[in-house]
Amino acid sequence: MKLINRLAAAAAVCALMSGAAVAEEAITEFRIGILGGENASDRLRSNECLREKTEELLGVETKLFAPADYNGVIEGLLGGNLDLAWLGASGYAKVYLTDPDAVEPVLVKINTDGSYGYYSIGFARTDREIGNLDDMKGKVFGFGDPNSTSGYLIPSIEIPASGFPMEPGEYFGDVKFTGGHEQTIVAVYNGDIDAGVTWADGLGDWEDGFNSGALRKAADAGLVDMTELTEIWRSKVIPEGPIVVRKDLPETVKMQVVGLMASLESMDPECAYGVMAGEIKGIAPIDHSAYEAIIEARRLKSQ
Repeated sequence: MKLINRLAAAAAVCALMSGAAVAEEAITEFRIGILGGENASDRLRSNECLREKTEELLGVETKLFAPADYNGVIEGLLGGNLDLAWLGASGYAKVYLTDPDAVEPVLVKINTDGSYGYYSIGFARTDREIGNLDDMKGKVFGFGDPNSTSGYLIPSIEIPASGFPMEPGEYFGDVKFTGGHEQTIVAVYNGDIDAGVTWADGLGDWEDGFNSGALRKAADAGLVDMTELTEIWRSKVIPEGPIVVRKDLPETVKMQVVGLMASLESMDPECAYGVMAGEIKGIAPIDHSAYEAIIEARRLKSQ
């Protein structure tokens, strides 16, 4: 496994070097954006180890930014105010459609089974006796963030396509945004909404919140008892979102940071667990072509 990660790091560095001259310009700080999904203090705590490693590697002050919503990270990347972030596929699509020269996807999380897909998972409290979407007529359905792939984009396409319109009051009693994955999970668990969607790799045991994803993070944090929740819907497989870097960063900085990220699981599994929201096999190279279908889906959705 360590060999696989070293090879992944080397491949990622070579990909960045291909056709590019090494830039020698210096940077004075490095800024990492963290998408929403859990409260800001937990996000910062989970990524502090990455901040420390990056600062030591680059020799410049490294800062973490945890905006309240996905758009804060997206706008930070578009404005050149962030240097690295782990985006969802839909978030990357928005960045690319707005400015294709803002960032480049370089790495992706690899699941324990070697895949790099995940799912949008619909879920409800077990005591609500909701087993599937047929039982959701007239009930309140919660979604995380308009820029979330699993928390909105994919469900908003696949659920209506299966015969359940998403306009509030047309089938579901109401459709509302909660603000993020953690907020959705807590709202369902506390009975504030009838059901919601979030993301998970779909591997491992439901009782653990699967191997990785928002349910795993919530279960690990003691926010929910997974035995009191039930899966009611699952999307088709979604390509895991990319780790992106600001395109106009010096190439030497890109190489160093990509190498660090690609080696994270083998170098510090505990750090990788926190940063990548659960158990993973590694972090491997990825490029723009993996997200063309999501980009097209987002483009069509915005028309």
